[in-house]
Amino acid sequence: MAAAAAARGCGGVWRWAWQRGAGGPAPAPRGQRAVACNARGGAVPEGKSGLAPWVPVVGLEIHAQISSNSKLFSGSQVQFAAPPNSLVSFFDASLPGTLPVLNRRCVEAAVMTGLALNCSINKKSLFDRKHYFYADLPAGYQITQQRVPIAVNGSLSYSLCIDNKMSQMVTKTVRIKQIQLEQDSGKSLHDDTRSQTLVDLNRAGVGLMEVVMEPDMCCGEEAAAAVRELQLILQTLGSSQAVMADYEIQRQIEELENGGTILNETRAFDSKLGCTVPMRDKEGKQDYRFMPEPNLPPLILYDAKSLPANLNHQQVVNIDWIHERLPDLPSVKRAKLVEQYGILPEHSFTLLNEDGLTEFFENVVKQTQMKPKKVIGWILKDLLSYLKQHSLTVKESPVSSFLLADLLNLLEKKEISSTAAKQVLAELWKGEGKTPLEIVKEQKLELIQDQKELEQICQAVIDGQENEVMAIKAGNRKVLNKLIGLVQRETQGRSNPVLVKQLLEKKLSE
Repeated sequence: MAAAAAARGCGGVWRWAWQRGAGGPAPAPRGQRAVACNARGGAVPEGKSGLAPWVPVVGLEIHAQISSNSKLFSGSQVQFAAPPNSLVSFFDASLPGTLPVLNRRCVEAAVMTGLALNCSINKKSLFDRKHYFYADLPAGYQITQQRVPIAVNGSLSYSLCIDNKMSQMVTKTVRIKQIQLEQDSGKSLHDDTRSQTLVDLNRAGVGLMEVVMEPDMCCGEEAAAAVRELQLILQTLGSSQAVMADYEIQRQIEELENGGTILNETRAFDSKLGCTVPMRDKEGKQDYRFMPEPNLPPLILYDAKSLPANLNHQQVVNIDWIHERLPDLPSVKRAKLVEQYGILPEHSFTLLNEDGLTEFFENVVKQTQMKPKKVIGWILKDLLSYLKQHSLTVKESPVSSFLLADLLNLLEKKEISSTAAKQVLAELWKGEGKTPLEIVKEQKLELIQDQKELEQICQAVIDGQENEVMAIKAGNRKVLNKLIGLVQRETQGRSNPVLVKQLLEKKLSE
């Protein structure tokens, strides 16, 4: 099988086994690994020979970069896109005589993540050396936790859409085998023009959490949903930025269908090509020559009961103290959104999946008289549509929560129609600094308040639509919608459809 390389923040090594038939997935063989499946995943095409389709059995190993100011075993600063080799200590460069000093923040982040994933936290964990020889790993080994990791035996629940329908969701669970601390390697920079490979050690020694999931998933869609939920949890905890991208399942199917073999290798995702590319052969476990790390003592953690009175509380990690300070996890946040605002469960998923959208929604609700159920429609259908069309995040939106609330208040007070509100939103999107009310006045979008004027317009529409009027009087009430639309067109969207309907019905019954 194959192995994947990590993107900044959160990357994955995906493990699966392939089998034929519809009898359900078989357990993945020990030690076999593979990369990320396409997030669209799901259906796997039937084999060329007419046999049953390939069924992947997917397990994941997620490498999440810990959000920390300094590296795992040195005081070097952690900063993305810094000048090459500008953030390298003597220890990071593996100079003789340098020793590792464990970063407390990284330990706390791993404990917090383990608790959030329902793991048992080992009060005593060990560090090991994992040997492999690459130019970007100057020590020739990586410090990790192979034998006794910091957290074990957890679980992650995630929700999955059936047939891509948000209204039909099922909840599944994947087991978490372990979470371990380890250091990242450096980065090799390939200069094709000069036929050179240069090494940047800024990333060398940055703290990682490796989250190992059991092979409990059977398609890319499930894997993507599980990874997305983990990503939200890590971001909620603040233990990792959890930025990632992966791809692979279709390539492996095509390789198997063409009689090829899935190699045991490490592959990297090429964002320009939109696929994975081979990096190096994947060693077997025996090739790593694991051994205890001689320069680090066992990592000892405490809880409230085991914490000795004579210890300085600032120098130890208290599991109970971290547990008490866990924030609401995504599943809890979604349940609260549904309960507090009366929105649909599927809407709560969308709010949390888009960074900053929950806060935006809640700010609009606080500032408007419109009910949350109506507000959510404007945010998910209209605002998100604009954002995706222009490839912007919520935080980059030119329409603030204050401006949207102002617009919805005009609509709720029946000063403008919904059609006019959409026109105003389009103008607000231009970011010219105008308020909704200023736009309404400039473009004369206010609803016609003079009922006599509306009555005259309604009568003119009735007089010009004899066939429709006859159909309505014959019992076809659906035709009334056409007359309402004609009045709306005549008034350029400045008439209240409810009032127009009442006036038309009154005149047609006379």
